[in-house]
Amino acid sequence: MRYEGKLYRALNPLHAHEPLSGHGARLYGGRFNPKGTPALYTSLTVITALREANQVGNLQPTTLVSYDAGIDSVFDCRDEAALAAEGMDAATLADPTWRDRMKADGEAKTQTFARRLIDTGYNGLLVRSFAGGGGANDMNLVLWRWTDPPSARLILIDDENRLSR
Repeated sequence: MRYEGKLYRALNPLHAHEPLSGHGARLYGGRFNPKGTPALYTSLTVITALREANQVGNLQPTTLVSYDAGIDSVFDCRDEAALAAEGMDAATLADPTWRDRMKADGEAKTQTFARRLIDTGYNGLLVRSFAGGGGANDMNLVLWRWTDPPSARLILIDDENRLSR
């Protein structure tokens, strides 16, 4: 599928000067990217982005950014048949122990799934948010490629250059 529209991220203010880097995800790995693979975890709504960034404890200072996106080759996790064809299911996507699996096995099943999709040529993954307080309609778009126009275009909205100050 192709995603065209706005995307949002809520960033720690310490890293707000790099809203397009994917550096943190590359260093530590994420549910849908193995360590060493950069990724941008974006959300389709502002509230989902805030939930994603503040999953533990109290709401902390947060910098909210938005992007204009046009991304081809997005795997849609809402398609159960496509998931099954990739050897994946909704329960595994939502597995709260993925970090434990990553530590114990070197890579969580969701990270292996992401690696296969990346190797196949997907630019991203549309998937339900698993942050607390969310519902089935809270969606994230995890991007592995976002700087290769026209197939993967992500433009930070910062008309007044506020992040460079």
